[in-house]
Amino acid sequence: MLTLVEVIILGIVEGITEWLPISSTGHMLLVYKIFNINETDPFWSMFLVVIQFGAILAVILMYFNRLWPFHRVHAKERGLYKVIDRKKLIMWLKIVVSCIPAMVVGLTIDNWIEDHFYNYVVVSIMLIVYGVLFLIVENRNKTRKPETTSIDSISWGLAFMIGIFQMLAIIPGTSRSGATILGGILMGMSRKCASEYTFFLAVPTMLGASVLKIAKFGNNFTMDQAMYLVLGMAVAFLVSIFAIRFLMKYIRSHDFKAFGWYRIVLGVIVLIAFAASAALA
Repeated sequence: MLTLVEVIILGIVEGITEWLPISSTGHMLLVYKIFNINETDPFWSMFLVVIQFGAILAVILMYFNRLWPFHRVHAKERGLYKVIDRKKLIMWLKIVVSCIPAMVVGLTIDNWIEDHFYNYVVVSIMLIVYGVLFLIVENRNKTRKPETTSIDSISWGLAFMIGIFQMLAIIPGTSRSGATILGGILMGMSRKCASEYTFFLAVPTMLGASVLKIAKFGNNFTMDQAMYLVLGMAVAFLVSIFAIRFLMKYIRSHDFKAFGWYRIVLGVIVLIAFAASAALA
């Protein structure tokens, strides 16, 4: 069983790493190994995804006015009535387009990915690979001026391409936010635009993944498991608020190179540590 301290640590790790481009799943798996967490595979698999719901709530709270498309308007002829914000509706339709690639691939090979790629070797390699890619893209980006600086100006084709990049994050260690931010910058988006679109895209993506995991797990929760899941989401929610604020402030005057170097260093350390542990065993 998970312990109270482990749940709090996992919630903190999830809240920080879900929004920074350093791989939340990768870090969660590393914490699982380091603490030698003793939990049943079905519950851990579900917990790993559903704890992200707390992080989603942070985005909804912080960006509610930019996400909610319905507004109450008062007119003399009609009195108080609801209208739909056309720009926000189009934004959501584009987000749906971005969700399609990951949804199709995830529903098709999710179990196979879990069986074959959820290990420290894959996580380490993907941390390093995408760390290097961040350095390359940011160096290339020095002489380029962003073509897309607002979410309203994202084209349908660009929305689909971001969905392709998000699809790559099905491999642990990649980072969903890292893949979409990196892809967005590569496709000509500003750092701020790519980051915000990543936040918004996370809402249906992670909500859908959470619902599927809970449905797959079924109504088999013990009282302790239900309590720990709620606690993990609550901690992830609170920490996510600070992580999102930090990232948006950070990118005003910095690029993503620091995250790239962090990924590379962490990936190398993990490879060495686990290789040494395996050799001693």
